[in-house]
Amino acid sequence: MRLITKLEQKFGGYGIHNLTIYIIICYVLGYVLELVQPHMLSYLTLDPGQILRGQAWRIFTWILIPPSSLDIFTIIMLCFYYSIGSTLERTWGTFRYTLYILSGLVFTIIGSFALYLLMGNMYTIVNLGMAFSTYYISTSILLAFAATYPDMQVLFWFIFPLKMKWLGILYGAMILYQVIGYLRGGVWFMAIPIVASLLNFVIFFLATRNMARYTPKQIKRRRDYQKAVSPGRASSGAPTKHKCAVCGQTEKDNPDLEFRFCSKCNGNYEYCQNHLFTHTHVK
Repeated sequence: MRLITKLEQKFGGYGIHNLTIYIIICYVLGYVLELVQPHMLSYLTLDPGQILRGQAWRIFTWILIPPSSLDIFTIIMLCFYYSIGSTLERTWGTFRYTLYILSGLVFTIIGSFALYLLMGNMYTIVNLGMAFSTYYISTSILLAFAATYPDMQVLFWFIFPLKMKWLGILYGAMILYQVIGYLRGGVWFMAIPIVASLLNFVIFFLATRNMARYTPKQIKRRRDYQKAVSPGRASSGAPTKHKCAVCGQTEKDNPDLEFRFCSKCNGNYEYCQNHLFTHTHVK
């Protein structure tokens, strides 16, 4: 996460607020096109061959490809994804959530070009462009939410109470079963869109433990600690006592932040809990 921290330090102000809404808008536009001009979808797919021939718009328009048929279940799922996506953005911060989503899109594009290099013209003949959609990008949001809020309970199918960690495991098992099925069936190329679209989840959660600090228990623990040790220290009229050397936030900016000095840095450098273990030590 050190690279992500450095990126946040330089470009933290460029996150896309309410990104989940834009994702849902793309879904809606795709369904409208499917109903009004279904033949137009073939001109929007992620086809590297056509992109290299000059149809550069496909790099962006593929996100409009509907991942499934439009029905009441789809509408319910869109509402659900809006809820969990907005919650993740508030929990992680706009920049990290934006980076998470955009990295999933970029990995998907890279996966399509890698598959094109392997299959050549067969990519277009098999119409693999339709296999690349935002379905698994949305699934990565669900998996991220389940990893961040494992003990949050939802009503599965509006009937069965289920903790998010079990829902995440269920979806993970379904994805794994699907990938194995493609591999065993000799259609390995169908597994590439799935793996590429979920690389962002693998990198964010399996390659680091830093996201653990965003769990509800950790957030509650930090709030209780702040109330216990220094109630009212961030009152509007009082001068700031703490400032993060990485992001510049103070206790006024976010009363829930904890601040600590780093014993490994040369000098009195103070960091918020988001950067205490991820910053580059000053020598």
